[in-house]
Amino acid sequence: MGGGYKNCCALWSSSSSSMKKLLFVVPLIIVASGFVSILGSRTSTWVVFPNRSWSSSSSETKQNDAKKTEEMVDLQSRMVVVGLQDKEEALLNVDQLVLNKSSSPPLPVEAVHVQQSNGSVLEDGLNISVMAESPGEAPMSESVAVPTKAMRPKLLTKLEKLEAGLQRARVAIKQASNGNQTDPRDPNFVPLGPMYWDSKAFHRSYLEMEKQFKVFVYEEGEPPVFHDGPCKSIYSMEGNFIYTMEVNGQFRTKDPEKAHVFFLPFSVAKMVQFVYVRDSHDFGPIRRTVVDYVNLISSRYPYWNRSLGADHFMLACHDWGPETSFSVPYLGKNSIRALCNANTSEKFSPMRDVSFPEINLLTGKIKGLVGGPSPSRRSILAFFAGGVHGPIRPVLLEHWESKDDDIRVHKYLPKGVSYYEMMRNSKFCLCPSGYEVASPRVVEAIYTGCVPVLISEHYVPPFSDVLNWKSFSVEVSMRDIPNLKRILTSVSTRQYLRMYRRVVQVRRHFEFNSPPRRFDVFHMILHSIWLRRLNVRIHNDQSGFTN
Repeated sequence: MGGGYKNCCALWSSSSSSMKKLLFVVPLIIVASGFVSILGSRTSTWVVFPNRSWSSSSSETKQNDAKKTEEMVDLQSRMVVVGLQDKEEALLNVDQLVLNKSSSPPLPVEAVHVQQSNGSVLEDGLNISVMAESPGEAPMSESVAVPTKAMRPKLLTKLEKLEAGLQRARVAIKQASNGNQTDPRDPNFVPLGPMYWDSKAFHRSYLEMEKQFKVFVYEEGEPPVFHDGPCKSIYSMEGNFIYTMEVNGQFRTKDPEKAHVFFLPFSVAKMVQFVYVRDSHDFGPIRRTVVDYVNLISSRYPYWNRSLGADHFMLACHDWGPETSFSVPYLGKNSIRALCNANTSEKFSPMRDVSFPEINLLTGKIKGLVGGPSPSRRSILAFFAGGVHGPIRPVLLEHWESKDDDIRVHKYLPKGVSYYEMMRNSKFCLCPSGYEVASPRVVEAIYTGCVPVLISEHYVPPFSDVLNWKSFSVEVSMRDIPNLKRILTSVSTRQYLRMYRRVVQVRRHFEFNSPPRRFDVFHMILHSIWLRRLNVRIHNDQSGFTN
């Protein structure tokens, strides 16, 4: 035994110095690999897809990543990775997540991760403990076990606290959607029924919005172009939203450090009236106005540059809203655009942008516009009256104007005939697009209890992230206009009655109230913006914008 031991010692003594170094380094390699695996699980970029998951981490961490996905809200999203060392080149599109079931349309929510300069990613705004060596820790030898490194909690910045609140909301919404959480009793309204893609998730999301959502309105700019807008026209929602947002005490904050989103309070309709030179066909003055405004707020505040505009939003009901947004590249590409003209062929992105309704308030109020008789008293199958412009309406009038008593299509109403009374007496109201995809007839139909018939191309209906339009409206393509009567008469009486009741039920989401009421059009616009901010993850630039 002694000789054997001596032989082993002799063998060790006679080995090469390289062998000694190798054996000495092995424990260090083990420690280093463990440390890397810890960091890998912290910094991997991941996103959930329906029925599958993807992660940029190694295969050994896929199981851990699958656990992480349980914390995310099942919202459709697009991830934009913004590297702080080279922001100018940062845009990465990733596939979609779905709040809805497989049969639902896209729920547009944009997910933005802003990377730190060292390449790590803020992980859902949570208070993450950072692994770090204790000061003065002795170097390891081959005889020392792998030490446990000290845990030092990371102090959250103001922005990270906001992100942590958003993460809690994501978890609550996901739990509500999965049925794992009982919705609190709402004394005023609980959304239920097939009009909603996921009524539980919508309700939970709305309550979370009421609890924490804050909007900062930039005070720069002078009326009438800024902080003002029309309130008694087809573009009335521009002025009404701006005014309501300015005086709102629940959602508006004067402290930008507490804001989840930042509102650019300009009115495109007012720009067209006061900045654009009539009949000049020169969009330059409007473009320069927007560029100058974004330059002003980005020089006075750090928030635009911090997120490249991803947590900023504009609102426009004028047809030129999309074109106005393209005045500043990041405004059109990154920011949330709330638009009536929700035309996907004009770069409207349901993943990022908000479609809200066009409401023609001639008096500034909805008094006298809401309500209608029961279905049994509606004798007209379908009705439309309006100007002939755009590609769809001429086709509609060509096939149906004054040709059928069941489908009343008019360019001009006969003298003494009330437009709203015709809608109230009709089962279906035809809503064809004009020059642009949006039409005030959609809301007029809902107000009067008339089932809307959407005849448009590339149109994203308002609040379609939440509302299942197929349950309370009819969609007809332009090529099917000759078959309108057959399509509408094929709707059974039972199905029509269901659609009528659903129209009446969703009406509250399209009503304009002053002051606003819960779940009305003002709150629905805000909720759509909240959804798109919900999966936007912003991190401060370490080089100068740290809270």
